[in-house]
Amino acid sequence: MFLDHGHRVAGSHRGTGVPAGVFGVEADITNRAQVVQALKDVADHHGPVETLIVNAGITDDDLLLRMDEEKIRRVLETNAIGPMIAVKEALRPLLRSKDGSIVLVSSASARYGVPGQANYTAAKGALEGFARTVAKEYASKGIRCNVVAPGGTATDMTSALTEDQRQTMLNDVPLGRLARPEEIASVIYWVSQSTYMTGVTVPVTGGAVLGY
Repeated sequence: MFLDHGHRVAGSHRGTGVPAGVFGVEADITNRAQVVQALKDVADHHGPVETLIVNAGITDDDLLLRMDEEKIRRVLETNAIGPMIAVKEALRPLLRSKDGSIVLVSSASARYGVPGQANYTAAKGALEGFARTVAKEYASKGIRCNVVAPGGTATDMTSALTEDQRQTMLNDVPLGRLARPEEIASVIYWVSQSTYMTGVTVPVTGGAVLGY
């Protein structure tokens, strides 16, 4: 989406590579040193970061009574703490641009709750409060910070669902289908370029969670 509009794009990965036209940097978002190095490598190749999109996310599901501490910590570190550190480390180059944009990818499940995902929904919900605070702290410096909260999307994560689980999810979606990844990407791009919006969470849910 960003490439289609002529932007220079870099993307982090954990050994999987990146699409053609994207400058790839290998980094684990839970490792601060790797995040710092990735930002440096991007700056050396493309110049300082002007727009930061954080789309890290894993699940490790279980009912809370059976969810051990490691599952809680691992999901929180990847889905919340890592993204917060990434934003912190990217702030200085974003401030130099005087027109920086941050978009964090949360999940609509943070609002409606999902049995077995107490760790995931807590982590994604944390991003929304974090974004509102960052928005207020740095608005005067020209930095915008927003959240996109997708509902069910056709990804590797949802492909692992059983047919019954998939149908249960779709029962709550008025449009009756999962989102396509490019539909989520188009909203992320729009939010990143919206110059008079900050501290906002934008749901992309096919009509689920109306009145977000």
